[in-house]
Amino acid sequence: MNHKVLFLCTGNSCRSQMAEGMLRHLARDRFEVASAGTHPAGLNPGAVGAMREIGIDISPHRSKRVNEYLDTRFDYVITVCDRAKETCPVFPVASSQLHWSFDDPAAAQGSAEERRAVFRRVRDEIAEHIRRFIAQVQ
Repeated sequence: MNHKVLFLCTGNSCRSQMAEGMLRHLARDRFEVASAGTHPAGLNPGAVGAMREIGIDISPHRSKRVNEYLDTRFDYVITVCDRAKETCPVFPVASSQLHWSFDDPAAAQGSAEERRAVFRRVRDEIAEHIRRFIAQVQ
């Protein structure tokens, strides 16, 4: 049986998109994965670039509103930003709701290289959480 996972954040532009792509890549077909946002803002090119650097293409993803999934049963709903946790609707059909807090790479300041470094750091933090999650759920 595949576990169904929904990653939530505010804009569904960076963190939740990277988490969706990372889980799909690392766990292959063992999970059904989706992502959404409380206020979708479009896919962030910085997230696409950071994931492409490690061989994961999330460019076909689209930013989705959480309402698209309110009637879907998920085994895990995972918020990946504090704002989404505060405004996340209750998923009565979710077996487990988890919260992982990551900095918002879209809010990074500085030069282009400094901003890319933040995207990479957050991507790598997400990857570590995903690896631990996969190990626990097996």
